[in-house]
Amino acid sequence: MRILLISLLAPLAVFGAQADPLSAFNRIAFSQVKGWLLQSAEKMPEEAYAFRPTDVVRGFGQIIGHVADANYRFCSAALGEKNPALMIEKTKTTKAELIAALREAFAYCDKAYAGLTDATGVELIKLSGMDMPRLSALQVNIAHTAEHYGNIATYMRLKNMVPPSSEPPARPQPKQ
Repeated sequence: MRILLISLLAPLAVFGAQADPLSAFNRIAFSQVKGWLLQSAEKMPEEAYAFRPTDVVRGFGQIIGHVADANYRFCSAALGEKNPALMIEKTKTTKAELIAALREAFAYCDKAYAGLTDATGVELIKLSGMDMPRLSALQVNIAHTAEHYGNIATYMRLKNMVPPSSEPPARPQPKQ
């Protein structure tokens, strides 16, 4: 019981000890889900980018494009910029195009997360015609990305692939 309690409280102590713990945690959360999505996009074979479990859901590649589009939507609001509305989901179809677009969208969002502090996180911005704290817009981005990573993980399982979040951690290589 003592070990469980320590393992649960240790990360809180790290965040509590640093400046801007809310924005720091959100940068970490975004980085994690971003990594899983990029790894999934890279791991899925080109021929499976059109895969959809049923005809009423997006195909794998369409989800990648949708997430890229959504990153611009949420992060442009957080940055106080006009959404570039690139329509990636509708205009990109190949694995290479979609991975490149996803990387660019994540790089765009990295600017929003990098510039975030707990103080700027509570400033109100407009998103979908609503006033909301800047941090909340970025949390919605994380939740939206994670939601679609869940779709992607299911698609990968249906293709007998292990999603990145379920892969065992990499073992350190022995020194030679």
